[in-house]
Amino acid sequence: MKNILITGFEPFGGEAINPSWELAQALHGEVIAEARVVAVQLPCVFGESLQRLDDALTRVRPALVLAVGQAGGRCDLSLERVAINVDDARIPDNAGAQPVDEPVAADGPAAYFSTLPIKAIVAALRAAGYPASVSQTAGTFVCNHVFYGLQHRLMGQGVPSGFMHIPYLPQQAAHHPGAASLPLDTLVAATRLVLKTALTGQEIRMAAGQLD
Repeated sequence: MKNILITGFEPFGGEAINPSWELAQALHGEVIAEARVVAVQLPCVFGESLQRLDDALTRVRPALVLAVGQAGGRCDLSLERVAINVDDARIPDNAGAQPVDEPVAADGPAAYFSTLPIKAIVAALRAAGYPASVSQTAGTFVCNHVFYGLQHRLMGQGVPSGFMHIPYLPQQAAHHPGAASLPLDTLVAATRLVLKTALTGQEIRMAAGQLD
């Protein structure tokens, strides 16, 4: 049976939980489109997160990889289009590192695109009633670091891979007045559809306005 690797992060920035890991571990062991989901937690640490990712890629040998991260302030499932070769941290990571204008990979290109069918995924999510969008920036913190590192490592290997940001969970949003949130069961159901579409669907061509 093929494997799907889904990664989530440990909590950071003073949060007690991280919705990306709550989501990933909720899906661990499920079979979606005849592929088994394997969840791996990544540290919110520059460098170490990519070492953990490398270990997971070697062990799991996935047919598909979806990395997921928390984006407090966003209101939907955001399928990221592009990862950039820059670490530029607004806050320290969980090991206290705060790189400024440093490359993720010194020998890498300026950017990589997702190899997931991101517009097809967003269209499928919206058709099923889930809030979703294509995002043009994954930031410059550890989420982008992992996204770029993932695409760099899988370049040319024929393994679809990419990154998705998700909002706070309701229990987190209670501590952030005005912040959007989505319940875990909604995130889990929506991500099942993301993974199924990524495995079985083909990309579609739609102008940005058609996805609004």
